[in-house]
Amino acid sequence: MKSELNLQQTMLRAAGLLSLFVVVSVGLLIGVNAFTKPKIAEAERLALLQTINQVMPAERYNNSLIEDSIEVEAPEFLGANQTRIYRARLDNQPAGLVIETIAPNGYSGNIYLLVGVLADGTVAGVRVLSHRETPGLGDKIELRKDNWILSFNGKNLTTDNARRWAVKRDRGEFDQFTGATITPRAIVGAVRNTLEYVNQQGAQLYD
Repeated sequence: MKSELNLQQTMLRAAGLLSLFVVVSVGLLIGVNAFTKPKIAEAERLALLQTINQVMPAERYNNSLIEDSIEVEAPEFLGANQTRIYRARLDNQPAGLVIETIAPNGYSGNIYLLVGVLADGTVAGVRVLSHRETPGLGDKIELRKDNWILSFNGKNLTTDNARRWAVKRDRGEFDQFTGATITPRAIVGAVRNTLEYVNQQGAQLYD
């Protein structure tokens, strides 16, 4: 009887220690999360701003693009049900837009892009945020691998040049990659759709 009582006491003591360990561990995790979450959020904000400044030069605006942003629904143009647009202003005047857009028809799925468009409809820059294209072929869409993505700079979309918004294999003006046409074709189409959306929406995107 005594041994059974000792066993129960031992088990209760072990359970109590385990419960204490769980409580302390959860408390530590909550504390670490509370401490690191703001730092992670700030690092993500700075990384986003750095990429934004690659497609919309900082000297072209003096507002906070991250704070001055809107969400729109234009999946037929921008590839997602909800898309964020960052609005650049210089002395409160429209200077340009930085638009998150998706090329849904990449070789290995979605290609996520950031497209900068000046107030006159000219492309300020395009950058790839993420993709799963084939290394050594489709990944030439990354600036660190190739300058191809810079070929959009300074271009616009008009009724006169719309047919040229295609890769050369499709009788357009944009180069394709050797052994990889699908990837650049997808990006050219996505940037073209983005410009078409901006042309249609006009000044109301700044309201």
